[in-house]
Amino acid sequence: MPFRLLMWLLAQSVGAGLGWAFSGSLTGALFGALVGLWAVLLIDVVRAARLLRWLKTGDLKQAPVLTGFWGEITERSRRWIRGLDQQLTESEGRLQDFLAAIQASPNGVLLLDPEGRIEWCNRTAALHFGLDEQRDQRQLIGNLLRDPDFLRYYSARDFSQDVVVAGRRKGLGGRQESISVQLHLYGNAQMLMLSRDITALEQAEAMRRDFVANVSHEIRTPLTVLSGFIETLQNLPLEKQERAHYLRLMGQQASRMQSVVSDLLTLSRLEGSPLPSSTEWIPVTSLLAHCVQEAKSLSEVITLPHGRAHELSVDLSMADRCELAGSSVELQSAFSNLVNNAVRYTPGGGRIDVVWRVLPDGHAEFEVKDTGPGIAPEHLPRLTERFYRVDRSRSRETGGTGLGLAIVKHVLQRHDAHLSIQSTMGVGSCFSIRFPATRTRQT
Repeated sequence: MPFRLLMWLLAQSVGAGLGWAFSGSLTGALFGALVGLWAVLLIDVVRAARLLRWLKTGDLKQAPVLTGFWGEITERSRRWIRGLDQQLTESEGRLQDFLAAIQASPNGVLLLDPEGRIEWCNRTAALHFGLDEQRDQRQLIGNLLRDPDFLRYYSARDFSQDVVVAGRRKGLGGRQESISVQLHLYGNAQMLMLSRDITALEQAEAMRRDFVANVSHEIRTPLTVLSGFIETLQNLPLEKQERAHYLRLMGQQASRMQSVVSDLLTLSRLEGSPLPSSTEWIPVTSLLAHCVQEAKSLSEVITLPHGRAHELSVDLSMADRCELAGSSVELQSAFSNLVNNAVRYTPGGGRIDVVWRVLPDGHAEFEVKDTGPGIAPEHLPRLTERFYRVDRSRSRETGGTGLGLAIVKHVLQRHDAHLSIQSTMGVGSCFSIRFPATRTRQT
């Protein structure tokens, strides 16, 4: 500011001097001083106009180059605008990070205004409710989500609990998805709507209930039979032959109950034990030879009283120099369950093919194919559930516990392998296990 006063005084002095020099009078000197003052003011107006024109755009690249007082204002304004731009860039970055995090969330998120119009939603919510992220903005949520339970929940304005609605998609087995929805108030009567796919949780809960019921049934039934036989032996005078018959039936029931408990313990051990080593290599031939021998013995026990034994075809030509990495006990259990199941569910005289092959990509495949009655498509997704049986009566007749394929599934998961099931009613079934190249090697 002192510099500007000095400039004004200097301009007036120069103007007054020039006015005096040209007119030789005091009036000329005063006029010259006034002209000098106006010249300084005009320069200020021009500089101020350039500064205002730049401030309207705010483009740092177009900032005018000024000196003095206006130069100082320009420089301070440039720093202030640069700081605002930096803050805006950082805020925009944080907002994009926040939106990206919400987009990546497995839960659906919708932002609703006080009237219930959609302000924003992520892709998960769009999938849950069949929405279009762009087109459905500003649409009333009640017009798009017409589930009666949700409409009652929304109208009641009691958001302390969630509500379960039917999703737009179907999961495994054609089951309709179940979506949990809960609203939360925030801001100026705005609403945050969260959605979560609970289909798997409901299925797990249903499986848990089925599991408890099945365990109770599988153990209670033999116990009931044993109790009845014991009471009969205690209260009735029986012949030696009758007593032997009852004792044989009691032994069968006790053996069945022991098998159920043994398989349950096997599942429990698989779920709670460390993963099998990937450096312990087991010859495939030793594993499969034992399985084949078990299958032949089981076939004789099951079929000889009724007719012809099974035709068992075994092709282990590619297994001679092949090894698997993992637990020999667990792998033996998985292979035996598949082969024994084929024997149990294939009528006498049927054919069972057991094949081990090494694929060109380094993977290995174990396949068990039978000519049994086949499995209906609706049963295939649930075959590996505990105690799930397609034919309960035949399973019990042949000594099955309903836990074999559940054990197979857990063993394969622990060995990075995959179970594939194909079946045609009246033709037969094919169960195949594919092991990754990291778990197989040729010696």
